[in-house]
Amino acid sequence: MSSTAFFDQFVNRHIGPNAAELKEMLAIIGTDDLAELLNQTIPDGIRKQDELKLPEAISEFEYLQALKQIAAKNKVFDSYIGLGYYDTITPSVILRNIFQNPGWYTQYTPYQAEISQGRLEALLNFQTMVSDLTGLPIANASLLDEGTAAAEAMTMFYGMKNKRKRGEAVNQFLVSDQVLPQTLDILRTRALPLDIEIVVADWRAFEFNDKTFGILLQYPAADGEVADYRPLVEKAKAQEIYVTVAADILSLALLTPPGEWGADAVVGNTQRFGIPMGYGGPHAAYFATKEDYKRQIPGRIIGVSIDVQGNPALRMALQTREQHIRREKATSNICTAQALLAIMAGMYAAYHGPKGIRAIARRVHHMTQLLAHNLMELGFNPVHKQYFDTLTLEIDAPKIEQLKKEA
Repeated sequence: MSSTAFFDQFVNRHIGPNAAELKEMLAIIGTDDLAELLNQTIPDGIRKQDELKLPEAISEFEYLQALKQIAAKNKVFDSYIGLGYYDTITPSVILRNIFQNPGWYTQYTPYQAEISQGRLEALLNFQTMVSDLTGLPIANASLLDEGTAAAEAMTMFYGMKNKRKRGEAVNQFLVSDQVLPQTLDILRTRALPLDIEIVVADWRAFEFNDKTFGILLQYPAADGEVADYRPLVEKAKAQEIYVTVAADILSLALLTPPGEWGADAVVGNTQRFGIPMGYGGPHAAYFATKEDYKRQIPGRIIGVSIDVQGNPALRMALQTREQHIRREKATSNICTAQALLAIMAGMYAAYHGPKGIRAIARRVHHMTQLLAHNLMELGFNPVHKQYFDTLTLEIDAPKIEQLKKEA
């Protein structure tokens, strides 16, 4: 078989030269086929002499059938782990028109605004959704995950605090012990080379000193509690300490937005808005903050402008913050996003609308209340009275042993 002949059409659907283009290029450089080109350019001493032990090529249909047979061996269980990841329903219209549409297949924000107004508008929709739910005026066009977003908030406020305060570094960051474990791991990794001291404690026992520059709270907490953080936030504000809140975006449809009770930045994951769990990713994180910090915010920002004819147009705004322009002076090393998944999350909100999103949140909370009631009937009491969708139970030692035996 010729090296330029394909036994099915799968390869031709991918970016790259087709058979006619390949033949034309080979003719220009004066070789008969790819094998001759390789012989002329790659020394024998570094070439693999024996053939790769690969099975015979199969068609796309056969490949998909083989994958289905492998997948059929999986045992499917309901997941109750939570911790920021939840099963969700992707509306068919979003699945067909966005997720399965090659026109949207990129995680990147578009650099060529002139030919990307549709994608820019979809990302602006995502930013607007995040701003509405968090109660803060500025949101970016997504980050990689909740942990990364929390780490970006930490480093942003660390840089701002130490830029304003000359002399010895202010490097203590207080983290609630109810922050999700994967977020805490990322914070510790990012803090190490910057010499930021991470102090993990019960948020009720936070003690501020002249080294403290910021705090991170989880809302609702990892154990499910919906706490009133207002007194702590007021105390932090009095000492010019920045407050970051990692929030469940669906819960914000019912709870008071953190921006309304003083948060300087709100971060989180939008996976609950119609994005499959995907074994932990990828998902689009969100990052919202105050107008005062718009020149420090990490990631891409889609802004509304006008074109040469005076018509409304969209573009990436405030790019002088970013690495591809400022290099080592950039406010953040983050130079990408999860645009496809952010667009899906934004369209999920648009598809359901504010009333629909609130209805979903109420249903989730109601089902949790129903579970709590039935568990109490069995003698398992929730630790917290205020919760959204996560329960922590009080269980005595004998019952724990009984559960282990019956599990």
